[in-house]
Amino acid sequence: MFQFVSPMHIYHGEGSLNKLADIIKAYACKKVFLLTDPVLKDLGVIEPILLLLEQQSIRVHLSTKVVPEPSLEVGNQVVDEIRKSKAELVIGIGGGSALDLAKAGAVLAENEGYVQDYLNLSGGKKFSRRGLPKILIPSTAGTGAEVTDIAVYSLEETKDVITHEFLLADYAIVDPVLTYTLPPRVTAASGIDAFTHALEAYTSINATPLTDTLALEAMRRIVGSIRTAVWNGKDKAAREHMALGSLLAGLSFYNAGVAAVHALAYPLGGLFKLPHGESNAVLLPYVYDDIWHACVDKMVKVAEIFKLPSDGKSDRELAKDVVRSLLDLVQDVGLPTTLESYHIQRADIMVLAENGIKQKRLLNRSPKPFTIETIEKIYRNAFDGVLSNC
Repeated sequence: MFQFVSPMHIYHGEGSLNKLADIIKAYACKKVFLLTDPVLKDLGVIEPILLLLEQQSIRVHLSTKVVPEPSLEVGNQVVDEIRKSKAELVIGIGGGSALDLAKAGAVLAENEGYVQDYLNLSGGKKFSRRGLPKILIPSTAGTGAEVTDIAVYSLEETKDVITHEFLLADYAIVDPVLTYTLPPRVTAASGIDAFTHALEAYTSINATPLTDTLALEAMRRIVGSIRTAVWNGKDKAAREHMALGSLLAGLSFYNAGVAAVHALAYPLGGLFKLPHGESNAVLLPYVYDDIWHACVDKMVKVAEIFKLPSDGKSDRELAKDVVRSLLDLVQDVGLPTTLESYHIQRADIMVLAENGIKQKRLLNRSPKPFTIETIEKIYRNAFDGVLSNC
């Protein structure tokens, strides 16, 4: 028996943002807390939403207290701000950090304590109330945060999460219009993040027929469109495919789970403040260089998505070709492919490995078990830019 969970309502496609007016009316609320990335406010992206709320005589508490890879301190500031606002509904608009802060803040607003009390690795509290209703609207095609119950926070040396069904959006709205102005580097990082979600969900030990179907379609859309979206951002069809691909990947990984790429990316964000998408991208080929032999049958399916020639090749050879294609994909969209490119030192590898091995929640979903020695080797290969098993 399999289970599949998702937000109650999802709207997607160009123009889906227009549904916001109907949703707000249905809640009949008088005050809304709107959390967004400061750059979206500066660019005027949220002006139509503010106008819509004003037309319905709804008071808006606007907050731009969003930073990449938010700390516990930032998370708690948002919680306090929502509590003091007396808002009846929370809207989060932006990248993964904005959405994570919004959904966790909406729940914590009506529960005791703060972010650190509910963390996966060290928190002991349990939520007793669902919190405020929330509408999540992504401005990037990558994180899938609009359809998951996970909120990620940066600690001193790694990351930790709050994960609970109460964090699920009541409404998720995925409109590619909000991605049209994304610069190439953000498009690339968020796109590789989405692809990683799909691939890790597909090879997760918790994968199901439904999550596999979503993951495969997500990878098809992303692989077929990401290069165009990065280098020709005005291509609306590519942006649409990326937005839908990210949504499908989010639904897949929320149910099947991500694994070692994300586990080893967390210390990069915690220790060196690498953006999440880039942390995944720089590790993606090297993790699969280590685990491909444990999921050969699925790697063969991924080879079809990359349109790799199969004549005369064994399944193992095709799996290796996929790993090399992952490296090519990261290079093609202009992202670094070595840890050294981020000024990380070889001497840092051991502390990265020590923090990576702690992410048991993620590592346990991998088709292959990990030791600290294996993790150290993956970081070392990522530092040197070497695929040692392909």
